[in-house]
Amino acid sequence: MRIVVDINHPGHVHFFKNLIWEMEKKGHEIMITATEKDVAIQLLDNYGFKYKLLGRNQKGLVRKILGISLFIYRMIKATKAFKPDIFLGIASYRAAQAAWLMGKKSYIFDDTEHAWGQIMMYLPFCTKVCTPSCFKRDLGKKQIRYKGYHELAYLHPKRFNPDKKVLKEMKVGKRPYYLLRFVSWGATHDIGHKGLSLEDKKRLVAFLAKHGEVFITDEGILPKELKRYRYPIEPEKIHDALYYADLYIGEGGTMASEAAVLGTPSIFINTLHMGYTDELNERYNLVFQSTDGDEIISKVKDLLAKNDLKKKSIGKRSKLLKDKIDLTGWMIEFIQEQK
Repeated sequence: MRIVVDINHPGHVHFFKNLIWEMEKKGHEIMITATEKDVAIQLLDNYGFKYKLLGRNQKGLVRKILGISLFIYRMIKATKAFKPDIFLGIASYRAAQAAWLMGKKSYIFDDTEHAWGQIMMYLPFCTKVCTPSCFKRDLGKKQIRYKGYHELAYLHPKRFNPDKKVLKEMKVGKRPYYLLRFVSWGATHDIGHKGLSLEDKKRLVAFLAKHGEVFITDEGILPKELKRYRYPIEPEKIHDALYYADLYIGEGGTMASEAAVLGTPSIFINTLHMGYTDELNERYNLVFQSTDGDEIISKVKDLLAKNDLKKKSIGKRSKLLKDKIDLTGWMIEFIQEQK
């Protein structure tokens, strides 16, 4: 089988990497297409993946809209000689529409219900759309639900073994440390939502710094006052760092979920409610959500006062893993059945 995998975000690299490696072992041919977004290209390079670069993601709604047809054209041009059988992507309109125009199948994965504009751009054209069972929207007869989260494609124990050497590389010693994530709010699905104010971010960092080391990952928008806290090592090691962290706090839903499935207490700073973050909060009590600076700092104080915080979170993670699947294994079986 000849498969095109479209990458449009750093998280997509993690989501598909194990699938790519496993499918290649089985003799399938994989072609990766990608756009420049944050550290997506750096991750592809660091993992040794070959790819066709389609361009850079545009900033601003008008530029994004104007770039739609261009990206579809580039996708077709880049993949035509490869003669693909199927296209894969996460909420990828260009994979769905290019496949449809080329008379091929496309299987789209999505966990972001509120991104209705993106959904309407791929849903009429894709063959199937695969979502977590907790996905809040009914997408009709094309929708297939699975018992898992996107993050379990690469952080399930069958796929991920944390490397303790990351602690030495981060120079944390025996001190507790906390990972923070601040986003640029430039994505289309971020429109109308918000996180913490700059002043609240400064207050939060100042409080945490009194209790341990602070590391911040961002989308290149970190103010100068906080730059000395920037996460210092390679981006592909972020999940090792997240596994051993004492606490995650951030505006990104993906990393909030990553922390939760790794057994790290997680605070999600966002007005947005998604099926997977709500389930991780309400069913497993692994994610706390708020955008109120005072409430967040109060919650952090409460969590840091618990001596067995990490142990309890790992116990909650064990319950989650009993309920959910190894998503990469599920994807491999699903795709091989589509011949």
